[in-house]
Amino acid sequence: MSAAAPSPLAVVDADTLPRQDEVLTDAALAFVAELHRRFTPRRDELLIRRGERRAEIARTSTLDFPPETAAVREDDSWRVAPAPAALEDRRVEITGPTDRKMTVNALNSGAKIWLADFEDASAPTWENVITGQLNLMDAYARKVDFTDPVAGKSYALKAAGELATVVTRPRGWHLDERHLRLGDRAVPGALVDFGLYFFHNAQRLIELGKGPYFYLPKTESYLEARLWNDVFVFAQEYVGIPQGTVRATVLIETITAAYEMDEILYELRDHASGLNAGRWDYLFSIVKNFRDGGAKFVLPDRNAVTMTAPFMRAYTELLVRTCHRRGAHAIGGMAAFIPSRRDPEVNKVAFAKVKDDKDREAADGFDGSWVAHPDLVPIAMASFDAVLGERPHQKDRLREDVSVTAAELIAIDSLDARPTYQGLVGAVQVGIRYIEAWLRGLGAVAIFNLMEDAATAEISRSQIWQWINAGVVFENGETATAGLAREIASAELAAIRAEIGEEAFTTGKWQQAHDLLLTVALDETYEDFLTLPAYEQLRG
Repeated sequence: MSAAAPSPLAVVDADTLPRQDEVLTDAALAFVAELHRRFTPRRDELLIRRGERRAEIARTSTLDFPPETAAVREDDSWRVAPAPAALEDRRVEITGPTDRKMTVNALNSGAKIWLADFEDASAPTWENVITGQLNLMDAYARKVDFTDPVAGKSYALKAAGELATVVTRPRGWHLDERHLRLGDRAVPGALVDFGLYFFHNAQRLIELGKGPYFYLPKTESYLEARLWNDVFVFAQEYVGIPQGTVRATVLIETITAAYEMDEILYELRDHASGLNAGRWDYLFSIVKNFRDGGAKFVLPDRNAVTMTAPFMRAYTELLVRTCHRRGAHAIGGMAAFIPSRRDPEVNKVAFAKVKDDKDREAADGFDGSWVAHPDLVPIAMASFDAVLGERPHQKDRLREDVSVTAAELIAIDSLDARPTYQGLVGAVQVGIRYIEAWLRGLGAVAIFNLMEDAATAEISRSQIWQWINAGVVFENGETATAGLAREIASAELAAIRAEIGEEAFTTGKWQQAHDLLLTVALDETYEDFLTLPAYEQLRG
């Protein structure tokens, strides 16, 4: 390992947290600084390329498989590296932020994998960034047990063999960490999250029979995957662990990445573990890229866009086929239902829907799937057990029956559904309630019995924007306008005030959330990511 020298990185405008020095050691910060020097310039170039590609989509209203990489797609000979033992069976994965309670509950949940999330399920306050790293470090040292001082309940890890394998998700390439700077430049949040986690835990994880495993979010092209691969190669060399120890699963949650699945796996082939079908960010990406493409690209209410919609089915079946052709795991989408402790009938209906969803994924050839709550683990497990039995996966199902054209992936008008007035109301409700919690530092929020994260807020505000700009006429005869959205938002704010009481309303961030939602939903200029202006308002 390279000798530690005082880091040139500066911690800026951040309160000193308990045990912060255990994370921000000179050696760890020197590593992050070197990642920043080597890779941030390329990150910046790739963000510019995203804008150029979006402009081309606006001009043509279409996408196609890249002609320059046809040889990669057509070459049947290459495969990704074999999965390590800890990632061989991924039939159920639970997702959630890295707070202490979630860390214990997720590891104990019975799921095979825990997606430890520094991205959409975590508002990136300095406290969340640093304590999340500490919680994972403590978990690997079995020092994460604690007693909730309010409820008096104790949380303790089960035996090592019963714990989920951790796959950590850093922030996307577009987000910076304003509290860590080199000169006048903030370090990308992706490199902060990856760098601190990798530096402190890679060797320990190897000793535990596992390794530094990652989920890569918001990837838009194979060139972005290539950048991550170069980061992995450098990082492994820097700390002195074997090349190929890192494993990465890429979320195919942007419409552009859906056209480059082979290429993304190829770029990461020595480190690739699989691809995941991320529903809400995928829909958000479709709206973002085709927002001015006319009526045929207008999405209906988000809950009407199920995974059985023709264009979504094309995407998921292509994902399974691509993964299995290359020896990679195909991981299905999220079951976001949060069980009600008071309404068994609600649970009964929702559990049946979760079962149907997971049965479909297992039957389609997926090797695993996501849930948001421990109570859903047994339901998803049963669906995959029924298909897999004792096998760890079903990569032998090559799905050679699947043939997806470029047009089918963006055939939005193949779905027989239209935006509704209640859909607009729901988008406003979820948007305000989620943003308010995010501004208080919460990234995973239960709203109307669903676990919502930044991806659902993105699709909510994007649909408001799209429907208004497309002049959608709802079934009740009303037209989607900025004025109508403001009326609904005002009514929702009043309803929330009545629901929670004046004191809770005043001490919350409700007006701020209302204003921010309307800004990103109604401005003529479409904001690429809600979290960019929201981060400017996030304190801590």
